[in-house]
Amino acid sequence: MLDQSLQFLTPEESAEVDKALLSSPEKFLARLTISTSKLLRVIAADTGTPIEALTAVQITQWFEKDAKLKREQGVNASVLKWDAENLG
Repeated sequence: MLDQSLQFLTPEESAEVDKALLSSPEKFLARLTISTSKLLRVIAADTGTPIEALTAVQITQWFEKDAKLKREQGVNASVLKWDAENLG
């Protein structure tokens, strides 16, 4: 069972986006932006870098580190809880 304690988009936030007078693509981008904002806070805390100072290299390295944790210790050891083998 996956640890779902960290959510990047809550049902309440998703409902707020649904209520907005936005097109489907705009709603998708709103949800993506909300979840990205939360993930960037996690990355900033993990790297000890203010969000506004994060670089593409730091973000990519963080994703590599999280993926390595998932591979070596299992999905519950990582921040991102998806199973890439079951996508697509």
